[in-house]
Amino acid sequence: MNVERAAAACLFPGFAGLSAPEWVRRWVERGLGGVVLFGQNIEATGQIQELAASLRAERGDLLVATDEEGGDVTRLEAKRGSSYPGNWALGIVDDDALTEGVAASIAAELARVGINFDFAPVADVNSNPDNPVIGIRSFGVEASLVARHVRAFVTGLQGGGVAGCAKHFPGHGDTSQDSHLELPVVEGNVDQALEPFRAAIAAGVRSIMTAHVLVPELAPQQATLSPEILQVLLREELGFGGVAITDALEMRAVADAVGVEEGAVLALGAGADALCLGADIDEPAVGAVHAAVVDAVRAGRLAEERLGEAAERVQALAVWAAAPPTSTRRPELGARAAALALRSHGAIGLSAPPLVVDLRPPASIAAGEAGPGLADVMEVAEAVVVREGDPLPEPDGRPIVVVVRDAHRHEWERAAVERLLGGARQAVVVETGLPLWQPEGTPYIASYGGGRANLEAAAGALRLGAPAR
Repeated sequence: MNVERAAAACLFPGFAGLSAPEWVRRWVERGLGGVVLFGQNIEATGQIQELAASLRAERGDLLVATDEEGGDVTRLEAKRGSSYPGNWALGIVDDDALTEGVAASIAAELARVGINFDFAPVADVNSNPDNPVIGIRSFGVEASLVARHVRAFVTGLQGGGVAGCAKHFPGHGDTSQDSHLELPVVEGNVDQALEPFRAAIAAGVRSIMTAHVLVPELAPQQATLSPEILQVLLREELGFGGVAITDALEMRAVADAVGVEEGAVLALGAGADALCLGADIDEPAVGAVHAAVVDAVRAGRLAEERLGEAAERVQALAVWAAAPPTSTRRPELGARAAALALRSHGAIGLSAPPLVVDLRPPASIAAGEAGPGLADVMEVAEAVVVREGDPLPEPDGRPIVVVVRDAHRHEWERAAVERLLGGARQAVVVETGLPLWQPEGTPYIASYGGGRANLEAAAGALRLGAPAR
C-alpha cells in the first residue's frame, strides 16, 4: 500500500477563493479524497460548475462536498438565502413525502453544479432548548419524529445521486455548548439520540459525521477520538459500513484538546475514515496533517491496515457518488413547505408599510452570518438591524415588525421587544428560531427558520393578514 497516497485519500480540506488554488490541484493529483466548499467559494451557478469541473479535470473521482441543509445552513445560496426551509420547519409540517421531495430537489441543485457529497441531514434530536448550534437545524425534539424525517431526507437526497451524511454522531442535541468553541458534554438519553442514526443507517446513508462532544455514558474520550463510539458502537453495534467523517478538526473542541494534527491521527485510529478540515485551512496545514498521519503509520502508532481500510471506504464512496444524478429541481416544494410550517396568532396583517427592526444575535459558526433579512423580501419595508448594545429606533407612527431569533435564549432581545412594543401603534413579532418566548397579547409569527423561503412565507402572511394556525 502507498501510505502517502492512502493518507491523502482521507483528507477533505476547504480552501479560500472562487477557483481552486494550485496547491489544491497538486493535492488532488497526490490522491486527495475530496474538497469541502463553503460560502467563500460560491458566487454563482456557472462559477461553481466551473470550479467543480476544474477540480475533476485533475482527477475524475474526486468527491466535492458541502453543507447544504436547507434553511439557515446553505452554501449554494449563502448570499440570497435558501430556497428551502430547514429541518425544523419540515418537522412542523411532518409530511415524510414532502421532506423526501425537498431533499431530492436539494440533490438536484447540488448535482447540477458538480457537488456529489452533502453534509446533511442533521440527525440530532434538539432536546435542549438552550442548544446554541443545533436548534432549528434539527427536525425536532422527539426522537421518533426526527428519525422518520432523517430517513426521508436520506432517501430523497441519495435517490437523487448525492451522498448523504447524517450528523453529528452520536448526537449533539442535548447540550448548551457549541463544539466550534469548546468541548460540549452530552448528558441526555443516549438511546433516543441514537434513534435517528439507526434510521439513517437503515435508509442506506453513505456517510456519518462525528460530533466533537463528550458523552460520559459511552466513553471517556470525545466521540471523534473514541474507539468505543466509532468502532464498537457505530460499526459493531449499529452495523454501519460507510464512511465516518469527522467534523472539522480545527474546531476548538479538538484543536484545544490535542491539536489538529494529533486529532487527525487519533480520529483515524478510533475508526474515522475521512478528516474534514474546514474553511480556514491552507496548504501548510494540510501538509502538516498529512505528514502527521504518515509519520504515525511509520512509527507504529497508527496501523497501516486501519489507514488502508479508511482510504478504501472513501474510494468506495467516490465510486458510488460518480453515478449520474437522477432527480429534478423543484424549488416550489421549498416555498410550499415553508408556507405550511408557518404559525401565527393575532391580527398579523399590516395597516401600512412597516419599519422592520431586525434583532440579530451573534450567528453560529455553522450557519454563518445571516443573508437577506425579512425586509429584503418585503417590497415595502424599511429595516434597521440591531445587535446587542445598539440603540433602538424611536417609534414614528408606522407599524413595526420586530424580527427575533431564539428570543428565549437572549434576554437583550426580549427587553428590546418589550420596549419597541411599548411605543408602537401596531406591531407584529416574527420569531425565526424556536418560538419558546412570546410577548403576551402581541400578534406573532413563527417561521421556524431564517432562510429566504421561510422569510418569504412570513412576508406573505404579513401582507395578506393570513389567519392563525
